[in-house]
Amino acid sequence: MSAELLDSLQAIFPEIMVLILIGLVLLFDALWTEEQRRNLGWLTFGGILLIMAASLAVVHPSQQGTLYWGRMVSLDWTGLLFKMLILFGAAITVLLGMDVENLGKKGEFYTLMLVSVIGMMLMASAYDLVMLFLAIETTSIPLYILAGFMHGDDKSTESGFKYLFFGALTSAIMLYGFSILFGIVGSTNLYDLSMAMQFKNMSPALLLGTFLLILVGFSFKISVVPLHFWAPDVYEGAPTPVAGYLSTASKAAGFAVLMRVVYTLYSQVGFNWALLISVIAVFSMTLGNFLALTQKNIKRLLAYSSIAHAGYILIGFVAVSQLGITSIVFYLGAYLLTNLAAFGAVTIFSRIVGSDEISAYAGLSRRAPVLAFAMLVSFLSLAGMPPLGGFVAKIWVFAAALKEGILWLVVIGVLNSIVGLYYYLRVLNVIYHHRSDTENQPLPISTPNAIALIVLSIGIVLVGVFFAPFFNWSVLAASGWF
Repeated sequence: MSAELLDSLQAIFPEIMVLILIGLVLLFDALWTEEQRRNLGWLTFGGILLIMAASLAVVHPSQQGTLYWGRMVSLDWTGLLFKMLILFGAAITVLLGMDVENLGKKGEFYTLMLVSVIGMMLMASAYDLVMLFLAIETTSIPLYILAGFMHGDDKSTESGFKYLFFGALTSAIMLYGFSILFGIVGSTNLYDLSMAMQFKNMSPALLLGTFLLILVGFSFKISVVPLHFWAPDVYEGAPTPVAGYLSTASKAAGFAVLMRVVYTLYSQVGFNWALLISVIAVFSMTLGNFLALTQKNIKRLLAYSSIAHAGYILIGFVAVSQLGITSIVFYLGAYLLTNLAAFGAVTIFSRIVGSDEISAYAGLSRRAPVLAFAMLVSFLSLAGMPPLGGFVAKIWVFAAALKEGILWLVVIGVLNSIVGLYYYLRVLNVIYHHRSDTENQPLPISTPNAIALIVLSIGIVLVGVFFAPFFNWSVLAASGWF
């Protein structure tokens, strides 16, 4: 086997391994009995961990990145680290879904999850518009199905339909923007498009039009204003582990694509796209936080919280600097740990109690101290309280914006963080201070769920206290960009 072929295989090594894992899941799903199929979760979880370890050992990106497979896929540190985030998010989601009724014993759940993982990883490394669109659709179609997976639940069915309808609509608009760029330049490669946009004296109005069309698709993926409206309904109706996966891994893949396309194509154009993104960040933070204040359903509260956090991440994005990219990667890592922990706790509680209402969490600290502590750590981290990962992540995105002189945006971000603190503490107040008639009835936590919560809670604390290694990895992902 030639050295060139070996190098090209590195670019899609994690995807190939996940494809093999899908084959194993389908094989054992056919061979095992109904009771044995719960072990599909352990098979998937262990397989993902092996893929992560093997990828870190085998894949060796260059600092500037190299293009393979017809210049459609980039092998660089940004793509590799985003792939690790996506795989980790999938592994934790598998653990959280193992004991959910009508989910944990179904091979289709794990298969669809892994297919979406392949799509997300290709999104993180795509360097061609055709590859990018195929990766987005490979990600989206399984997620549409997973959102409506509970076919006996009307809310889940509604969730899947809404996600499919709005996702298809925004993808079509984004594809129209891609087609205009191809029609003008005659290439779908991001590098070729970037050179043409810089030296062909293209109309700023035309470039702005393509930017807005493409931004529609990306805004839907990361759920920011004005394409945020699907998130609360979809998160509420989807199976809770799937909702957590949508709010973390899917969002990470969306930001990876947003960085790669916008920074590559529009960094030298004749209009101020950063100001437009800044306005979107302000509305996302403000609307997300203020609407979360009135929520009584915890999954809807976390949905609006997710919209607000996408706004915080955009603060680092508009800095357009190496520190800005570093802060985005670090924030997404900390947010993935934090939000998966929050949704994990909600998954366990709703599976046993059967309610997602915040009032139902009264007395949880006495019924399940471990579960209550996981929610305490995750919600304080979401609020940006020291010394947890969410606090350090916000510090870095604010620092990136301050370094580039965007003080007004930082001030709005800090004010919104104060607003967010209120509704996070409101939930914790119900958990620790409110009383309930059922508080003497303990809530059992299964082994897979306990592993997930322990790993995530420790991770949140480690990222906040010993953040240097995680920050160095983020710096590595940002190397070679500017």
